[in-house]
Amino acid sequence: MATTDATTKDHDGPTGGPGHADAAEAAAGPGGQADGGSTVRSLLRLWPYVRPVRARLFGAACVAVVASCVGLVIPLVLKWLVDGPVAGHDPQGVWLGALYLLLLGFAEALLFGLRRWLVARPLAGVEADMRADLYRHLQRLPVAFHDRWASGQLLSRATTDLMLLRMFLAFPLTFLFVNAVTILVGMAIMLLQQWTLGLVLLAPALPVVLVCWLFERRYSQVARLAQDQVGDLTTVVEESVLGIRIIKGFGRHRSQARAFRELSRTLRGTELAKARLLASIWAVIVTLPELAIGAALVLGTVQVADGDLSAGTLVAFLSTALALRWPIDSIGFLLAMSQEAATATQRYFEVMDSAPESADPADGAAGEGAGPRKGVGTGGGTGTRDGVGKGTPDDADADADAGDGDRHGPASGSGASRHDGDGDVEGPEGIGTGRAGAGGLRFHGVRFRYPDAPADAAPVLDGIDLHIRPGETMALVGATGSGKTTLTALIPRLHEVTSGRITLDGEDITRMPRATLRELVAVAFEEPTLFSASVGENVLMGAADTAGETELDRALAVAQADFVHALPEGAATQVGEQGLSLSGGQRQRLALARAVVGSPRFLVLDDPLSALDVHTEAAVEAALRRVLARTTALVVAHRPSTVLLADRVALLSGGRVAAVGTHHELLRSNAEYAWLMSGTEDTGAAPGAGHGTDTARRTAHAGARTEEDHR
Repeated sequence: MATTDATTKDHDGPTGGPGHADAAEAAAGPGGQADGGSTVRSLLRLWPYVRPVRARLFGAACVAVVASCVGLVIPLVLKWLVDGPVAGHDPQGVWLGALYLLLLGFAEALLFGLRRWLVARPLAGVEADMRADLYRHLQRLPVAFHDRWASGQLLSRATTDLMLLRMFLAFPLTFLFVNAVTILVGMAIMLLQQWTLGLVLLAPALPVVLVCWLFERRYSQVARLAQDQVGDLTTVVEESVLGIRIIKGFGRHRSQARAFRELSRTLRGTELAKARLLASIWAVIVTLPELAIGAALVLGTVQVADGDLSAGTLVAFLSTALALRWPIDSIGFLLAMSQEAATATQRYFEVMDSAPESADPADGAAGEGAGPRKGVGTGGGTGTRDGVGKGTPDDADADADAGDGDRHGPASGSGASRHDGDGDVEGPEGIGTGRAGAGGLRFHGVRFRYPDAPADAAPVLDGIDLHIRPGETMALVGATGSGKTTLTALIPRLHEVTSGRITLDGEDITRMPRATLRELVAVAFEEPTLFSASVGENVLMGAADTAGETELDRALAVAQADFVHALPEGAATQVGEQGLSLSGGQRQRLALARAVVGSPRFLVLDDPLSALDVHTEAAVEAALRRVLARTTALVVAHRPSTVLLADRVALLSGGRVAAVGTHHELLRSNAEYAWLMSGTEDTGAAPGAGHGTDTARRTAHAGARTEEDHR
């Protein structure tokens, strides 16, 4: 993938502060509870992941049921032991009964161990699959999504939430079923032994069910809040680690620590609220059955004294009741874990339900025929696209020749035509009628507004019509906030245009598979991003998998990144997270090398030399000229020295292309451009006519001197 750096934009959206959970919920639709949804409905969404391992999960549940039922056999053995060998003073019978009890205990333990073995490996696989799907989906989500969501919220979903889901599938899911079966079987046994005592034990059932229902409703809200706060806390920690130089440089460690403590205190309060709810249900669930067992003991003792009940039956009855204590007592925390799992499921699918980048319509077209797509990936000319590649190599060569001619003069077209202001001829639909006219990189009435912008907000870009001819380098100049970086982000489709279209060699980029588009277009943004990998691996991310040392050395030479060879392990040196072990200029040169290493057809550079000193900048420009001569390039520039790399310059003002021409033409004719290139500090004065004329005159002389220096 040729796109080398993630684009960023200044915005006032959430960045992971204390209120981010609300912002994330507003963006993605989470609200303490899933849309209309109960816990069961939320958890049922896990079925596609559970289905491949359903046989082992069902087998594990059956094994656990058998193990629990084995435990219920023990009271029956005790009844036989008390009423038989003990009452008959039979020592051998007592020893035989003890052996039975020992064997049953071993069997129960082995069965529960088998259950754990059956679920451990498949559920680890389920967690890994869900995490892989989440990561894959995050890569496919548009940049606008990542602008809205704090990274800590995404990290907590990929780690804490998935761990909760694995724990739920391994334990509560199984034991809610197993314990329900155990309670039903146990109650049936007790009712068969003595129905009056059984009814006494059934008395707390209705209050317990009511308490569980109330608990579920309240606990789900608190559990959701706690998990969102964990995401906020994760964001703060991550930002503090990545921004440690800023924190230390400005002495803000105390304020950051204070913010962290406040978030931690808030999370602590939420966790305590969870604990209070859990303690409440635990108290009810434990107390009511214990009172019922006490009442049954008193009533059973009276019946034994009256001769209506044998001692063995009472022992068996009470032993069964005590065996059911764990299944009943565990209801509280099993429900709590289930609620946390339901909340984790909601949070997981909030991301998974977010719409990815629009599908590639080209995928369907590609399946309709065979053959290469002419005009994409070969030559420099245009081509047709109707599902089957058309044309011949001679056509491609002719197109390339036409494109070279177009670089030096306007193309001629046939039929009805109009000029778009840059010397090219367009047909009635805005599509070049001549091969050269349709080639290169072209913006057709492009309009763009950020997806989260208010409906009445002015678009960032409005009516952009611009043509970069094949083999031409165009500089993009404009004041801060004029939309230059946004415009460059539209070319590799990091954002989708609101209206209008962008074409590469005459083909609409929305009709190209993204993989193909991003192989054709390489992008290096002003803020370079490096990954925790070696220098070589970072640079070669912009090339095909077959690229090696030759391509790496060539790219490093273009970027004047000779410092790489002086690193401890050369290109194999690990740069660390964000590449912070390198200087800003070194990171920017590696980002530039990554952009050119794949010899892209189209190159987009966003002020690629801003962090370089004058001498290094001159050396990089000299090498970069040779690269730009072989590609079609759009270069965002803020300095005359960078502008001089370009054949033509486009001035972006107020989201529109205000002027297009050569550097010297614009210096003479456009006051705003002259003002931008002059470097004047009189930022408060708008470039008026008289001021602009004087500024243009001064800047023209400065530009001429700069050009002489470069020569």
